[in-house]
Amino acid sequence: MPAVVLVHGLYHRPEHFEAVAHRLRSSGVAAVVPELHRGSLAADTEAVQAAVDALPEPPLLLGHSYGGSVITGVRGARHLVYLAAFVLDAGESAAALGGASAELRDAIRPEPDGSTSLCPDRAAGVLYHDCPAPLAARAIGLLRPQVPGCGRGIPPQHSWKGTPSTYVVCGQDRAIDPALQRKMASRCTEIRAWGTGHSPFVGQPELVVGFLRELLVAGYRP
Repeated sequence: MPAVVLVHGLYHRPEHFEAVAHRLRSSGVAAVVPELHRGSLAADTEAVQAAVDALPEPPLLLGHSYGGSVITGVRGARHLVYLAAFVLDAGESAAALGGASAELRDAIRPEPDGSTSLCPDRAAGVLYHDCPAPLAARAIGLLRPQVPGCGRGIPPQHSWKGTPSTYVVCGQDRAIDPALQRKMASRCTEIRAWGTGHSPFVGQPELVVGFLRELLVAGYRP
């Protein structure tokens, strides 16, 4: 059975990928969505590495946003997909490359325990502006606080240098500048461009699923 591991970004949960994961599973694809928020990029990477290692075959590994920093450090994938995500090189962090847009930074608010969260009203316009209102409202309700520092983490290795990879540039993204995405995409084997905002897995899950199926068919062809 082909497998896909879906890696969410900062402030998000596995449930944000529920619509994509459900459709994949319904078509006979094993979809695994690890929980991040382990406290650091290193710990998040270990959690995803464990999910990959538990699978009988090398999976297709998709990272969204900060999730790109995570999958960059994971070994054993057959193909890497960077969805509006960070493709880091030696010594780089997401923050060092420019990180979040000014709009997204304005949506971040400090919490008493030292973590940060996203202001719901502002997050809606930055992360889900092109999503149907009910889906955007559900996604906002799932957002959770984030410990600081993950975006400054540096991957221990750079799997995209030895593994086939596809970058999906989201041309209407308000969270990560599409110009920065195109710069990072030049490091990947292939580039796709979608006219979506930052979160097509929320607003257009069939688009994401169709793309992943396309890659799986190509990868598992006899």
